[in-house]
Amino acid sequence: MAALNNQVEFHDQLPLMEEKLGGDGLIGELCKGFQLLMDADKGVITFDSLKNNASVLGLQDLSDDDLLSMLREGDCDGDGALNQMEFCVLMFRLSPDLMDQSEVLLEYALEQEMKNSYQ
Repeated sequence: MAALNNQVEFHDQLPLMEEKLGGDGLIGELCKGFQLLMDADKGVITFDSLKNNASVLGLQDLSDDDLLSMLREGDCDGDGALNQMEFCVLMFRLSPDLMDQSEVLLEYALEQEMKNSYQ
């Protein structure tokens, strides 16, 4: 991740991590990341826990509005926080290469399922 002209540029490392760790290993690492960012008392990532732990991700220079936008982007149930599933889904969504790979794997799985059902 690099900062250029007050913009944050993210370098997508998830495909490399998935290649080295496998799918289960990647999910395990994402869960560890969630643990680092979550509010220990509430069990979710809140605005305050994200702000307090932003430096873990190198995001200490982001504004409150940027942090709130990150929370809103992943908050599927509208509770203002990210649970572990929402966090993992958000990380996948923010990784275009991993999303493309996921689509290919889903198509393959569906093809295999159809082949098995016709046999």
